[in-house]
Amino acid sequence: MPDSAAPAQLPPVQDAAQLAAAPATPAAPAAPAAPATAQLTPAPPAAREAERVKVRGPLLRLLLCLVPANLSLYVLWGAIPTVLLPLQVNAIDPGDKVGALATVSTVGAVAAMVAQPLAGAVSDRTRSRFGRRAPWLVAGSLIGGLCLVGMALANGIVQLAIAWTCVQIAYNFVQAPLSAILPDRVPVSARGIFSALGGLASMIGAVGGQVLGASFAQHIGAGYCALAGFSIVMLTLLAVFNGDASNLGTEREPFNPRAFLRTFWISPTRHPDYFWAFLGRLLLYTGYFAVTGYNLYLLQDYIGLGSGATAQVAALGLIGLAATVPAIVIGGVVSDRLGRRKILVFISSALVAAGLVIPWAVPSLTSMYLMAIVVGFGFGAFGSVDQVLMTQVLPSEESFAKDLGVVNIAASLPQVLAPTVGGVIVTVFGYAGLFPVGIGLSLLGAFAVFRIRSVR
Repeated sequence: MPDSAAPAQLPPVQDAAQLAAAPATPAAPAAPAAPATAQLTPAPPAAREAERVKVRGPLLRLLLCLVPANLSLYVLWGAIPTVLLPLQVNAIDPGDKVGALATVSTVGAVAAMVAQPLAGAVSDRTRSRFGRRAPWLVAGSLIGGLCLVGMALANGIVQLAIAWTCVQIAYNFVQAPLSAILPDRVPVSARGIFSALGGLASMIGAVGGQVLGASFAQHIGAGYCALAGFSIVMLTLLAVFNGDASNLGTEREPFNPRAFLRTFWISPTRHPDYFWAFLGRLLLYTGYFAVTGYNLYLLQDYIGLGSGATAQVAALGLIGLAATVPAIVIGGVVSDRLGRRKILVFISSALVAAGLVIPWAVPSLTSMYLMAIVVGFGFGAFGSVDQVLMTQVLPSEESFAKDLGVVNIAASLPQVLAPTVGGVIVTVFGYAGLFPVGIGLSLLGAFAVFRIRSVR
């Protein structure tokens, strides 16, 4: 998407935001200056590490807008791949639902893998009166909303695959700049609370999205439209009330296609910590979503609930959410107070693996409930700490969005690729084969994090 795709009618919000924020920080020299300034001229890593700032004024406003913005994006990822898309595929082609879902998901996953780092590179180089992030937040959500309407109207597998691919591309052009706001504007010493609440929003979205998706089981098209409207409102509010300063006069780094293609290769020798952080997240998320992304079909066929499975997907989501929320809060607070990230990531990954053992050993609805509790707690704790760890191992401050876009492949790709991975496993080993694969990948992800050297 070119820079011209930015909405021309977005109001010049930076001046209004600065005027509104001015009374809030008259005597707070330790607080960051206007957040957009921090974005354009980031302090050296050591200086940001030494800062001790209070989350108030513009920083508090940013936090209060980031949380619902993240929620609106992750509720979409939680509702569609795990509930709405499988239900729609089942309605279109019930005889080959596993294969058809794998096909649709694979096409979308490939698009997501390319789109997010490309979106990050484009966002890093965007020059506009609204800065480099806000235009993509608004434009991406509007285009993504239209593509969701296209999914609602699809009545064939090919149409559905095309519409889902367009949704993936549009919302990845949102997710890359949205992720870059944390290292752009937030000092390291305050990133724990931002990551904890951002993780809370993403986990509530991912798990609560399953509940929301199940509530639209009889009205799938209406569910897509509701998700589109929610994301458009929340992301536009973030852009309006936390607008970037104009960066029209800032020099733009030339785009090098060869260098961009090289970003898909994360060198374990040049950037070992970046590599291990990426690998750890990729393994854990793949293990988690390879199982939970198949919850609907697991309940239908592995547990044997048949048509009653949809209601139990919502129940699993609520149970998991009840375990996830306290884990996120505890993980973020403990991480900031201890100043340690790796041990918490390791413990949470091990908990996810332990939870997946339960229904593998005893296939029953009760076991699925227990899995939701243990896995929900582990995954919540992981989410509260992982994003902070990622921001501390990025290779370059000049390409935050691009690098986070690559890193975010490790989170977004498993969510949309899970039906593909699961389809292969189910075809070869049956539904029971999902659990040992998820357990093994989660444990490997836990051990990968311990290879990181620059973060405690």
